[in-house]
Amino acid sequence: SPAPSPITTFPPQTLRGSTTTSTMSLAGFSALGLAAQGVILALFYNAEFDTASFDMTDKSSVYNYYVGVALMMFVGFGYLMTFLKAYGLGAVGFTFFITCLGVQWAIVVEAYMAKAKLTIDFMSLLNGNFGVAAVLISLGGLLGKISPLQVCVVTLVELACYCGNKVYVLKQYAEDPVIADCGGTIIIHVFGAYFGLFCCKVLGKPNNDALNGSSYVSDLFSLVGTVFLWLFWPSFVAGALPPGDGQTKALINTVLALLASGVITFALTPLLESGKKLTMVPIQNATLAGGVSIGATANLVGPFGAVLIGCLAGALSTYGFVKAPLFGDVDTCGINNLHGMPGILGGLASAAVPFFYKDAGTIAAQQATGLGLTLVVAAVTGTLTGYLLKALGSPSEMF
Repeated sequence: SPAPSPITTFPPQTLRGSTTTSTMSLAGFSALGLAAQGVILALFYNAEFDTASFDMTDKSSVYNYYVGVALMMFVGFGYLMTFLKAYGLGAVGFTFFITCLGVQWAIVVEAYMAKAKLTIDFMSLLNGNFGVAAVLISLGGLLGKISPLQVCVVTLVELACYCGNKVYVLKQYAEDPVIADCGGTIIIHVFGAYFGLFCCKVLGKPNNDALNGSSYVSDLFSLVGTVFLWLFWPSFVAGALPPGDGQTKALINTVLALLASGVITFALTPLLESGKKLTMVPIQNATLAGGVSIGATANLVGPFGAVLIGCLAGALSTYGFVKAPLFGDVDTCGINNLHGMPGILGGLASAAVPFFYKDAGTIAAQQATGLGLTLVVAAVTGTLTGYLLKALGSPSEMF
């Protein structure tokens, strides 16, 4: 009988970005984490509830959307990144930490930037999770290459930059916002992807790619994350909209776009793969691209537009994951292929919408300008943050 296949072993998994992290880095992580929570606690001393919308908090209101978005953060994003065979615990564990710290920090920063005071309702929690989504997208490029201290730093810094872009550049709290983007295609996905990618560029290529791969079990866990994200993505896109026709349209269009990108991904993968096989990476990721691209137009387009955007997003993302044309040398989880390129596609689609839907109420030039400004802000702040992370010292052993 044939000899049994050798069992591949990996270093014990810990909640670290790499297999070895210095004691000083862990001490710094603990100190910064405790200090950040202390500062947040002090800032919450004068916080008040915004009770104006409390009577709307029932089973059909924003709470349901909040639960869906929170599940995407804790389960969807975390498990999606468990495809890395040696960093599954880091993916889920760091996601847990980033969400707990990041939601609080985003609530505080966004409230003071937008209203100059801290008032809290369920929309605050929802917006806090949206901000955390941008950080988790960036983590997809950095996972396995940064220490716990660096994770803490990037969470605090990126959320400040994200809120600044949202409030001051895109003016989302003004009477006339620069862009319409109910599902965060530009505000969240484009910003998070390119902030993370330019961070990665500064940190450089990993020293060793041996652990940048998957196993049968890790792929299975990752697919669990995919399914959670796919199921709850409509809540992410439509949750912040007021109840009514626009919200219902956004929910339906998001499902249609996800259905289309799912079919396109499965159909194109064996055509693009050199071995003519159905491989897991595109299926784990590109099936979600329709949800990324439809966010800026979900409440504006008709069913045909939603399916078309989903098809294009699925095709673009699948091509990206199979061919890795950009950032492939530093992009651990392929965030350019799932969030970056489909986000740009969705932003361009939002600029085209006024030409096809005359009652959309958006201005093409403003949508394109908002996309361009977000790319610039993400690239500049991501690069500067990368140098800050580099100064803190990366783990001695990356991938």
